[in-house]
Amino acid sequence: MGENKPIRIMIVDDHLMVRDGLKVFLSVYDDIEIAGEAEDGEQAVALCAQMEPDVVLMDILMPNMDGPTATEHIRAAFPDIQVIALTSFAEEDLVQRALQAGAISYILKDVHSDKLAQAVREAHQGHGMIDSAAAQVLVKAAQEPPSQDYDLTERERQVLALMAEGKTNQEIAEELTLSVGTVRFHVSNILSKLGVSNRTEAVSLALQQKLVS
Repeated sequence: MGENKPIRIMIVDDHLMVRDGLKVFLSVYDDIEIAGEAEDGEQAVALCAQMEPDVVLMDILMPNMDGPTATEHIRAAFPDIQVIALTSFAEEDLVQRALQAGAISYILKDVHSDKLAQAVREAHQGHGMIDSAAAQVLVKAAQEPPSQDYDLTERERQVLALMAEGKTNQEIAEELTLSVGTVRFHVSNILSKLGVSNRTEAVSLALQQKLVS
């Protein structure tokens, strides 16, 4: 694409008023061209080959095919097309799903039109932009302990912590004043609850999920 050509964008949202509003906001910028629109993710994926947008403004929550799923399909089939997640919500699971699917930016719909236009330009250059509210959600999530505890008992957590230290069943039994048979029973329960097949996998998962320090 020549440097003087406008950035072609596709607007994807299941609400007509939102699409119309975005078209009005962005049509005032000479370097941005509205290539087309879609009312759901499925239609967006189908129209990408026809419209050849440079950047897609993608809503997250839509019927038929949601934004993250559509983003994943578009990025796989058209790697040169960048996707900006544009939504009303800054919830952890939505932010993470959109970014993991391949969205380069995550912007809230209450964004000023100048900032949205800048996000389009940045995306076209391969640079991402995360709304401050979404960024705060990600930082908070990284600082919080895991929400899933795998229903481990306090004793199982003690055994798991000692497993993470590389202790054998005999050593765990001695430290916790238990029989070796009881330790084996706890280890078996731990493997079952974590959904793993051996001690190494259990310790790896425990460390990843911050079940042990």
